[in-house]
Amino acid sequence: MPESSSSRIDKFLWAIRVYKTRSIAADACKKGKIIINNIQVKPSRIVSKNEIIHVKKLPAIFTYRVIEPIEKRVSAKLVDLFADDITPKEEKVKLDIKQSGVIGYRDKGTGRPTKKERRVIDKLREDSNDL
Repeated sequence: MPESSSSRIDKFLWAIRVYKTRSIAADACKKGKIIINNIQVKPSRIVSKNEIIHVKKLPAIFTYRVIEPIEKRVSAKLVDLFADDITPKEEKVKLDIKQSGVIGYRDKGTGRPTKKERRVIDKLREDSNDL
């Protein structure tokens, strides 16, 4: 197992599979979606043991406790050795509700949406992602 006393937050979030790529993790930091000690952090922020990380992935806010900082990506089975998911159940329920909900309904046989209808559909999807 890789051992390190500290790691960059973007590398750490990528390594424990919160984000698919490191650049997506860095963008999330730049947009203020990563919070440590009630402060929005930059991608270069160093994390250390026992810090609590809040990740805003709407509609839920996930919470992780750093067990051991790492810089190299590990398999999904080993993630529990490096980070503890302490997200409250209420937040996970929000995610389940969003995933089960239908954004819109289109009658069968109405054909493909027009350009105007497509814009409306895209707007609805964007608004539902912001919840």
